[in-house]
Amino acid sequence: MYKLLHTRIRVSDLERSIRFYEDHLGFRVASRSDRSPAGNRIVHLELPGNAHTIELTWSADYQVDVPEDLMHFAIGVPDLIAFCGQLERQGLEIWPGDWRQTFPSGRKMAFIDDPDGYEIELLERDD
Repeated sequence: MYKLLHTRIRVSDLERSIRFYEDHLGFRVASRSDRSPAGNRIVHLELPGNAHTIELTWSADYQVDVPEDLMHFAIGVPDLIAFCGQLERQGLEIWPGDWRQTFPSGRKMAFIDDPDGYEIELLERDD
């Protein structure tokens, strides 16, 4: 059986990105390499209870420019309104701006952007 292991995203400031994912979304550093074979600094972040990791990759010679709507990944949360309220108190912008009215019942969703502009979809999970 094949298994999805990680997803790599390029970041412009490795330590800033680590802090963002740890402080706002509950990730923790699973591994760190200060010099990959290609010369990159790499940090794998894990979300407790998940096998798939996010690989943050930084190198001095790579300019990060994330086009709008390029990609996103989704994180399931048990209570979207409470979670987004916490993120707003931490200074993050939740979008779309009318997400509370757009999804008043049923499956709720909202988005945030990481420091480089990668979109993160927040889904209220049913379990």
